[in-house]
Amino acid sequence: MDISNILDQVIQSVPFFKPEISLMVAFVTCIFVSLFAGKWAKEGAFTVTVAGFIIAGFLLVPQLNQPAQGFFQLLLIDNLSVYARLLTLVGAILTAIFIQQTQKQHNGDVYTVLIAATLGMQLLTVSSNWLMLFIAIETVSIASYILVGYFSQNKLQAEASMKYALFGSVCAAIMLYGLSLIYGLTGSLDFLSPQAIQGLIEAPDSVITIALFFIFVGIGFKLGFVPFHLWAPDVYQGAPTAITAFISTVPKIGAIILLARLYNSWSATGFYFSDIFVWVMTICALGTMLIGNLAALRQVNIKRMMAYSAIGHTGFLLMAVFAYTESYDYLLFYLVAYVLMNFATFLFIDQIEQRVQSTEITAFAGLGKKMPLLFSAFTFTAIALIGLPPTIGFVGKLFVFSAVFAAYQQTEAIAPLLLLIVGALTSVISLFYYFKIPLYAFLRDADNQTSAEQAPSSRILFIIAIVLVAFILILGIFPSSILAIIQ
Repeated sequence: MDISNILDQVIQSVPFFKPEISLMVAFVTCIFVSLFAGKWAKEGAFTVTVAGFIIAGFLLVPQLNQPAQGFFQLLLIDNLSVYARLLTLVGAILTAIFIQQTQKQHNGDVYTVLIAATLGMQLLTVSSNWLMLFIAIETVSIASYILVGYFSQNKLQAEASMKYALFGSVCAAIMLYGLSLIYGLTGSLDFLSPQAIQGLIEAPDSVITIALFFIFVGIGFKLGFVPFHLWAPDVYQGAPTAITAFISTVPKIGAIILLARLYNSWSATGFYFSDIFVWVMTICALGTMLIGNLAALRQVNIKRMMAYSAIGHTGFLLMAVFAYTESYDYLLFYLVAYVLMNFATFLFIDQIEQRVQSTEITAFAGLGKKMPLLFSAFTFTAIALIGLPPTIGFVGKLFVFSAVFAAYQQTEAIAPLLLLIVGALTSVISLFYYFKIPLYAFLRDADNQTSAEQAPSSRILFIIAIVLVAFILILGIFPSSILAIIQ
């Protein structure tokens, strides 16, 4: 291929890359604004960041129902990638507002890093090329390490940042070694290509198994499923609540889309690992749901409890991937539900933390009478996380259970049956630790030293949390409104 053909391909591919280009422009602009305009435009970096996310969203909409490939098949444009990127941008905007309201000091650097993380997640959902995917994962990971450590003010927060970075670095190195083996065995970096599938089929079983397990180490770290979840509780507890909301929610979108593409591309082939893949997914989902929910029962810190809750929900995301074939409707619906519920939860946690200066669940005692609207909405969000009607959490879990049950009816295999049983069991288990929130808030008496007004909280964040709760209710009653858009 000569230079002229390469240039033609690049020029033709640029229109597909407009959303990412807008984020790159926002990234550079945010750097200059924070460096040179910080004194007279204190919120300049924040404004540039949110504007960049909104512009990227507008540029994404025309790509709907316009499947295409660009940059020599490095970019894979389809509706799944478009919706996933739109959801990522929504989460990034909420994170930016969260940071702006809770961290009042000059945070131009933080917004710049947030844009970089968002750009990495956009690339993660839009490519099937291993090299591009690894670069995207590392972009998100490095940005996340910085976000966790940027605001560290004590030993606990510094320890969380260091543990996150060390654990992530080891997982990245293992994943890169696995990718090198895959490329050596297949001669292709595109895992969707027939050449890659044929290379996997012809490769020695033992070597290809090791290589693919190494790759799943990197994916498992981003998703935080068992046995790669050990970093999550300490990092969630030690990081500022705004950053915890981000890392518990947004990076999982890209990682789940990647895993769904892998599962869908390999499960319908003669590749021997496709059968092993089913059991790997099943065992990881079962262990993640059980360990996440059982460990959450013993937690007394609300952020640590939500860390294990997020691990448990990752198990349900793996169930959604298990049921994913040609239709991605239910997978995207559950991702939307997960983003809404998680952000609402951490917004409420921040409201309480700002007022009582504690994230211990025992500090909630008696606060339901002093903050009835906040704790009523918080309790409703917990109901959604459990998966009870009439919430979007109930509908999301119902869709996932229905899809897995349909898979069981078609194959009568034991794997979907185990997923159904454990999924239902862990949903019941989650009721007991989520019930701690209304139990302490409304049914326990406050200590004499407890005060609900030690520090003011952000009214803007409270309004956003209430709006998210409204969406949790509306989309739970009228799920067809969002399914019609996704379909």
